[in-house]
Amino acid sequence: MRVGHHTLGSRLIVGTGRYDTMEQMRDSLQASGADCVTVAVRREKLYERGGQNILDFIDLDRYTLLPNTAGCYTAADAIRAAKLGREILRTLGNPGSDWVKLEVLGDSKTLLPDPAETVTACRELTAEGFQVLCYTSDCPVTAQRLKQAGAASVMPAGSPIGSGQGLLNPNNLRIILEYLKEDDPDYPVIIDAGVGTASDVSQAFELGGDAVLLNTAIAHARDPVRMATAMRHAAIAGRNAFLAGRIPKRLYGTASSPSEGVISTRPYGSQASS
Repeated sequence: MRVGHHTLGSRLIVGTGRYDTMEQMRDSLQASGADCVTVAVRREKLYERGGQNILDFIDLDRYTLLPNTAGCYTAADAIRAAKLGREILRTLGNPGSDWVKLEVLGDSKTLLPDPAETVTACRELTAEGFQVLCYTSDCPVTAQRLKQAGAASVMPAGSPIGSGQGLLNPNNLRIILEYLKEDDPDYPVIIDAGVGTASDVSQAFELGGDAVLLNTAIAHARDPVRMATAMRHAAIAGRNAFLAGRIPKRLYGTASSPSEGVISTRPYGSQASS
């Protein structure tokens, strides 16, 4: 999948926060098969208890880092965080320095985005040379405005961040995919937030999503490494199912075996007329 100037080998993007230990995070990232991981610029402590540095547990030769502006509530704060992330990754020599996952929240309880501030920040960051991946709600109108503002990818939420509710409004996601890809079939739409388990990932791909970004569903699972493995397989299965094309839903059954040329086509127990 191509997003802006970046080509990703895996369509699963995973976060690095909320794990119990750095070792657990490292092993989960590896099990997910992802080659892009996202890091919160404002919230992430480079050094944890005991002096551990998160970057010591992320293979910068293997992963492209995607800095995000989680925790920002105004366009100005998000723009400042994006520029800070760019400078950090330039210092590290990581190719992710030229892009950002934009989050501008409007409500601290639901963690839903502020559409006006998000559009403003997207437009300015694009003008600053960033490739902007925009977290947004499942509103088709806002999604269109973000693409018009220059977003390299629009990232509609399946449900509120960290809620684990899955895809609450698949119809709106279908509409967003239709609108954004109508004249641009290769435009990347990434389903972001609310994933709870592997079936949610598969459903997102079956709808036509180009990628899925998740964090809490892995980090807070009873066995994060095993859940990361499940997410990897779900992404592959869902994408293949979408490309294969599902059969249409029918009201009545359709026999899979032939109804002609068999020994008898009469219902069981029927008697031949004399």
